[in-house]
Amino acid sequence: MKTTQLALAAAFALLAVASVTSANAQQRTREAVEAEAIAAAHAPNQNVTRGSRGADPFTSTADADAMYKQAVDTAHAPNQNVTRGSRGADPFTSSRDPAQVYNEAMATAAAPDQNVTGGSRVNSKVISTMKNPVLQSAQSK
Repeated sequence: MKTTQLALAAAFALLAVASVTSANAQQRTREAVEAEAIAAAHAPNQNVTRGSRGADPFTSTADADAMYKQAVDTAHAPNQNVTRGSRGADPFTSSRDPAQVYNEAMATAAAPDQNVTGGSRVNSKVISTMKNPVLQSAQSK
């Protein structure tokens, strides 16, 4: 019962919308539609997209003197056209102890298995049984 009432209410709503739309369409006369069409046909730039006949007029909101000063300051700035690193490397500041870095580098360079990779086709892992002479000398000290 509720479904039929809902369907009936929807039908009445559609009928009301259709009658309002047809009433609005009937209010315009043929002469009014023709006059509107003639006015649209004689309108300037009717088929031209925006910007196709040149840029739109531009009105700046910035202060001209401030913009001029900024341009002059930028033109006189040192290294204005230089990309980073084109005049040599940036200064480097290490955050580690140089002696520790040196010891690690010497141990790595003296490692007997340094050129052996840890994996293979079957994902095996290489476990070194050889002693590193640099680490042995450091431990004995």
